[in-house]
Amino acid sequence: MTTDPIADLLTRIRNASRAKHSRVDLPSSKLKVEVARILKEEGYVTNYKVVEEKGHKTLRVFLRYTPDRQPIITDLKRVSRPGSRRYVAKKGIRQVVGGMGIAILSTPRGLMTGQSARKAGLGGELMCEVW
Repeated sequence: MTTDPIADLLTRIRNASRAKHSRVDLPSSKLKVEVARILKEEGYVTNYKVVEEKGHKTLRVFLRYTPDRQPIITDLKRVSRPGSRRYVAKKGIRQVVGGMGIAILSTPRGLMTGQSARKAGLGGELMCEVW
């Protein structure tokens, strides 16, 4: 049992990407599936699926690489942690790496990217940044 499952998800993806693995498996939860959905929609991962293994649900994330096997994900950064939450208003949502990355926010309408939260006029907890 980890105290910060989102940090665990980001660390596993970061490590697997740097080791050039084709996929990474981790314990599943609704929040992790939503983060994987956003990463797929934004083009950072190829696909994801939830599989049942030995009575436990596992989230399987398929990583994406350039044709010369360089990872699409340069880095992932956890911003709001359990010990130090970080909330932003809609005007406080900044661009990540000059617009080349995304911010993932937990809003009252669910998880969404910083750009879509800005368009919807919502703020929320700044979960992580991906570039």
